[in-house]
Amino acid sequence: MKEGKPVKQEKVMATSRTTMLPLNSQVYELLTYLMDWISDQHLSKIKTQEEREHSHKPRVTQSSKNPCTQEKCMKLLPIATEQLQWMPYVNPKLHVPVIKFIYWSIRQLDTDIQHTTMRSTMRRLGEDIFKGIVSKGNPHSSSEQSTESKSKSAAFFKSFCMPLRFLSTLIVLKTVKQVDYLAQAFESLRVDLKTDEGKALFLEYQCVPVVLSHLKVSSTSLLSSALDGLLQMTMESGKCG
Repeated sequence: MKEGKPVKQEKVMATSRTTMLPLNSQVYELLTYLMDWISDQHLSKIKTQEEREHSHKPRVTQSSKNPCTQEKCMKLLPIATEQLQWMPYVNPKLHVPVIKFIYWSIRQLDTDIQHTTMRSTMRRLGEDIFKGIVSKGNPHSSSEQSTESKSKSAAFFKSFCMPLRFLSTLIVLKTVKQVDYLAQAFESLRVDLKTDEGKALFLEYQCVPVVLSHLKVSSTSLLSSALDGLLQMTMESGKCG
């Protein structure tokens, strides 16, 4: 019996050493490339839920041939939301594919699912995207290393990178209910739409349904902000106030 103890200790030590191994950054790179591929070649090309809800003409679409799309998005979104906590430790160039994948996945969910089954996920997602992530230590480091290491952060809605900020703004508009957050999101959208890049992103990410969904909101300020965003698309870039 006594001889068995050292073996047991070795197993524990081996396990602890394994959990402390640094993450393979290429795994994240591979996953983000796959997310980019799925977003660009699949999710962005099938009919979004808003279009299905407002379409009066019955027609066969790619989404109707794949009824499991919503189910897969529902399973993946909580996992993708959890991964935001790791973004401070991931190469910033990989942030856009992750956020883009989250955005297109949300666009495949109908409003009822967002408000019931996915309520807590959507709330957390909106908060994290709006506020960004601040981490005080790598979760894969030991407690001593974690305490000594400097805090790292990842900005999404407040990012200086327009594609990342633009996508984050759209996610906030799709997930958040707080009027003050929404007002800031619409203001960010209005400012970005003053540029040619912003207008191109608006078209690329099929934003009209996202903005139109807020025309039903009772808040006068949000109605005005939503209309301002649409009007901004009709103005010449760089020459509008």
